[in-house]
Amino acid sequence: MEIITRVAEMQARASAAKKNGQSIALVPTMGFLHQGHLSLMQEGRRRADLLVASVFVNPTQFGPQEDFASYPRDLQRDAELAAGAGVDWLFVPEVDDMYPQGFATAVTVSGLTEVLCGASRPGHFQGVTTVVCKLFGIVQPQVALFGRKDFQQLAVIRRMTLDLNLPVEIIGLPTVREPDGLAMSSRNAYLSAAERRQAPALIDALQLASAAVKTGERNVERVLALVRNRIDREPDAVIDYAVICNGTTLQAVPEVDGDSVLLLAVRIGRTRLIDNHTLFEEVDIP
Repeated sequence: MEIITRVAEMQARASAAKKNGQSIALVPTMGFLHQGHLSLMQEGRRRADLLVASVFVNPTQFGPQEDFASYPRDLQRDAELAAGAGVDWLFVPEVDDMYPQGFATAVTVSGLTEVLCGASRPGHFQGVTTVVCKLFGIVQPQVALFGRKDFQQLAVIRRMTLDLNLPVEIIGLPTVREPDGLAMSSRNAYLSAAERRQAPALIDALQLASAAVKTGERNVERVLALVRNRIDREPDAVIDYAVICNGTTLQAVPEVDGDSVLLLAVRIGRTRLIDNHTLFEEVDIP
């Protein structure tokens, strides 16, 4: 595996590979890799001749009071894990190379980004779509892989790719979980021992909602009441949002149907956790 740090070199390597008829898969990450990231890389390895993973803590998707400075970083460990997952090129650009002086362009997806995490984190998705669009232009992948844990992010990236006619197939893979069901996330490292014991409330809430729907409940407010009651039992848990929405439009629905997704964002202490579940599917935990 090679580590590439300059945008121009990565773009030149990708262009040469395409001229040679090689396909490229991309897994964009912010590093501090876990098994969820590695599952994306393993699938990417199967889908293309060359596998590129990026490690870039993107400043434009963090708000002024968010954790950009403290976001966990460990490039040596990331490189070892990426190499073990079959990555050919690990792209680790510098901020001033991705956003040089005078940078003045942003990619905005309307309609999907004003709700849920977009309402809680103004400007977040503009940062996400701008950096992902740049990565697509630099790495020139035929396929890019994202986790479904970030359900809204995946929907937004699909919309951007479709609207801009970008020649990239977007693959969303299932959430990878800890043995107790907590969705894997780099930010889980922020949880204290006491907070970590409370974190499975999210998967418990998803299971309660799924069980209610399975037995015939379709009333959104009654399902959400089960969710809120479970999470509110934890002393350090504060719900940012608990919403049942259409899985494509992300708009709230009056009644649960086959396209309904339950989306959660919960703060436990200072750590913001997100999770989701398509309500007519089984909850998949280890």
